[in-house]
Amino acid sequence: MHTPTLDASPWVRRFAAGVPAGEVLDLACGSGRHARLFASLGHAVIAVDRDPQALALAAGPGIMTRDIDLEEEGARWPFEAGRFAGIVVTNYLHRPLFNDLLKSLAPNGLLIYETFALGNEAFGKPSNPAFLLHPGELLDVAAQGGLRVLAFEDGVVTQPKPARVQRLCAAGRALPHTEGKLDHLVGRE
Repeated sequence: MHTPTLDASPWVRRFAAGVPAGEVLDLACGSGRHARLFASLGHAVIAVDRDPQALALAAGPGIMTRDIDLEEEGARWPFEAGRFAGIVVTNYLHRPLFNDLLKSLAPNGLLIYETFALGNEAFGKPSNPAFLLHPGELLDVAAQGGLRVLAFEDGVVTQPKPARVQRLCAAGRALPHTEGKLDHLVGRE
């Protein structure tokens, strides 16, 4: 039995409650640990992955799975602009999707992103620079999309295994002033 709050990344758990009501996209969802978390919080979730076996594990109440390979040549982004109240991406990097991801985030939505960064090659896979973020890359992506960075980390983690990661939580352009509302999530109490 999966427990959404225990299976989910601590970074994603930290910001999940700040996602406004609406649909959430879990991109490259794997077995669905974050899809389950957001469904448990009352969100309708679209869980996307190219692995049908992983999607079978991700399926559940409040979760619609989509078998899509967005890296396939000629693949088109299937989601309209402003659709998602929240977008979560972990352990996945395909730079050509950045613009589409940002466009699909609702003006009041949250982007929660966590993946491997340069320096991870010292810890194992992934070690290919094509799959590792450059220093400050997520900050640049947020700035290009006009998002407001609520929290950012770039460093070494020990759990679930030693790795070099970047983590970002960023608010859409129209998210109302957050003083007090999200401050507890970003550690400014």
